[in-house]
Amino acid sequence: MEIIARGQGRLLMDPDPDRAREFFRTKSRAMVNKMTTVKEAVKEFIHPGDYLVVGAFGAVRIPTAILHEIIRQGIKGLKFGGFTATHDFEILAAGESFDFVDNAYIIGLEARGLSPHARRYMESGKVEVVEWSNASFSWRIRAAAMGVPFMPGRVLLGTDTFRHSAAVAVRDPFTGKPVALYPALYPDVAVIHVHEADIYGNARIRGILVSDDELAIASKRVIITAERIIPHEEIRREPERTTIPYYAVDAVVEVPYGSYPGNMPYEYYSDEEHLRLWLSKERDPEEFKAFLKEYERLGISRDTINEFADKHGIDVFA
Repeated sequence: MEIIARGQGRLLMDPDPDRAREFFRTKSRAMVNKMTTVKEAVKEFIHPGDYLVVGAFGAVRIPTAILHEIIRQGIKGLKFGGFTATHDFEILAAGESFDFVDNAYIIGLEARGLSPHARRYMESGKVEVVEWSNASFSWRIRAAAMGVPFMPGRVLLGTDTFRHSAAVAVRDPFTGKPVALYPALYPDVAVIHVHEADIYGNARIRGILVSDDELAIASKRVIITAERIIPHEEIRREPERTTIPYYAVDAVVEVPYGSYPGNMPYEYYSDEEHLRLWLSKERDPEEFKAFLKEYERLGISRDTINEFADKHGIDVFA
């Protein structure tokens, strides 16, 4: 195909499906007990320099506990796939945990406003940024899940986003018209919060999926955090409800209220007061450091959330 234009952004991850297959060929597909702790999951499966993608959408169904543990363990130099990232991005920016971002949506917390600290960090010059749209990022994951080197489409064409991306524009051999090619993305690790999972990693998601089913297949390592662990027999009774299959999963952690302060469809709403508190504390860098230190000490559980909420006058579980 005739190449018409190339984006100026760096293509960080190898889109070659054959080289990816070399890894997946050796990955265990055994149905074994994968239960572990937040601390051990991060220690074993997330390493400095890894390319990380977080599942879900905005503040919906985010794996908050894993993100805070990344900060606690002092992991730096991550490469981050910012696919509709809001409070998850805010947390990782607080720890300055990444130095490269494939950006579809970051910094903004939707109607809540922009994260002052995340904006400071992104404007500091410490982070390399490559631009994508939500659709093109999703199609990169789909290409990897399908085992093809790219996915074609027409979004990005004629935009500055294309110029700052790592996409390629070619002439379609069927129509002669321009078409964009989005390279397959095989993340080193994905972290996905779900409603239910069994000990083997079969996971159920209710509500919006975004690209989480394809993300699990495309990623080399997958950590699942779940609101609750259910018996394998229950999974077998309704196999059609399984969103992510066990053979794609490396670790399973039971984390009730694991999306807090984000929301969990059909389970609980986001804590808007808490998210506003983050934005308020972030305005002053020193005050934010003290706030974050206290928050990291407490961790994520119903009891410690209540302890934190009582101190700051937040009504969480009313």
